[in-house]
Amino acid sequence: MAEFRYEIVEELGVISENRSGWTRELNLVSWNGGEPKYDLRDWAPEHEKMGKGISMTKDEVFELLQLLEETLGDEEPEFDDDPSFEEV
Repeated sequence: MAEFRYEIVEELGVISENRSGWTRELNLVSWNGGEPKYDLRDWAPEHEKMGKGISMTKDEVFELLQLLEETLGDEEPEFDDDPSFEEV
């Protein structure tokens, strides 16, 4: 298996945290020394382990934002009782 490196260039925010302390975060991450990308994934405390996630360029983030604005409009969030994650 090929080795990979990552560097969290900037921690942008925590979206939620589960009972075991893992957090769902949006960060700027450089993978294998490449240009930093916006990265959304679950992280263990102290960032020693990570879950599956998605990395996007700035252009892709703007496209996602546009899609979300079109889809959600002026809706207010309705936080359900998801047992795995809680709003922070």
